[in-house]
Amino acid sequence: MRTENVTSIKRPIFIVSSPRSGSSLLFQTLAQSPDVVTIGGESHNLIESVPGLHPRFRSWESNRLVAADATKATVHHLAQRFQQFLRDRNGHGAVANAVMIEKTPKNSLRVPFFAAAFPDARFLFLYRDSRETVASMMEAWTSGRFQTYPRLPDWPGIAWSLLLVPGWRDLRGLPLPEIVADQWARTMEILVDDLSSLPSHRVCAISHSDFIQKPQCTIEAICAALELNWDRTLPSTLPLSPTVVSAPATDKWRQREDIIQAIWPLLEKADGKARQALAAFQVKN
Repeated sequence: MRTENVTSIKRPIFIVSSPRSGSSLLFQTLAQSPDVVTIGGESHNLIESVPGLHPRFRSWESNRLVAADATKATVHHLAQRFQQFLRDRNGHGAVANAVMIEKTPKNSLRVPFFAAAFPDARFLFLYRDSRETVASMMEAWTSGRFQTYPRLPDWPGIAWSLLLVPGWRDLRGLPLPEIVADQWARTMEILVDDLSSLPSHRVCAISHSDFIQKPQCTIEAICAALELNWDRTLPSTLPLSPTVVSAPATDKWRQREDIIQAIWPLLEKADGKARQALAAFQVKN
C-alpha cells in the first residue's frame, strides 16, 4: 500500500533496532545536527495515543503495524501529534525543511506502517551484537524500569517489558532467558524482512561497535548518507545514555555467558539475517 504524503513532515528518519541496542545514544547524538528536529525522546505514548494504534484496540496481538494501518485519518492525526512537540537542538519549534528523527524500539515492528504513512521516510538500522543486546534485555526485564504493559492480559509472572512481539502468548511459562531470546529473534526477523522489502535508497545501517569506537567519523558518515549537515566535534568517549541500567564494560555480556550459550540456538538464525542486513546497507566510513 502506498499513500500520498498528506503531512508537512518531509523525509523523516526512523532509527530502528531491537531494544537495548544503543539507539538512545545514537538518537541523542544525531539530534545535535542543525538540520534535525525531534520530540526529545521516545514516542511510545504519542504513537499509542492515536486512536486504534494501542495494542489494547488490536486484541493485544502485538506492537506490529502494517501499511494497511496507515489510513489517511490515522496518518494526519499522528503527524499533528508529532508536529506539536518537535523541537530543534536549541529547543526551538520546528522550522521549514527540518528533518524529523524518531526513535522508539517498538517501531522495529512498524516499518511497513511508517513507510506507507511517510512515503519519503528513510530508515537507519542499528545493529548491536546479539549477545550483548540480549544480556542487556534480560537486565532491563529484571530491573523493573522498562515495563511497557505491566497488566498485559493473560500474561503471568514478571511484568511484560520492552516491545510486544507477535506470538507473545506462546512464551507464557517459559524461563526469562528464553522469553527474551525469542523476543529479540522475532523482532529482528520481522525488522530485517521489512527493511529488505524497501527500495535500497530508503535504508542505511551502522553497527553499534563502530559508533562507540569511532563516534566522530561514524556520525559524519551517517549524516552524509542521510543528507544532514554536521558541525560538532564529539568526544572520543561518548557520554552514558540515560537508559543505562548498570555501568557498561567490555564484554559485560560474559557475566551471563552460560545463559547466552544455552539460548544461542534461539538467536542464531535471526542474528545471521541481521548481520547480512548490516552488510547490505552499511554506511561506509
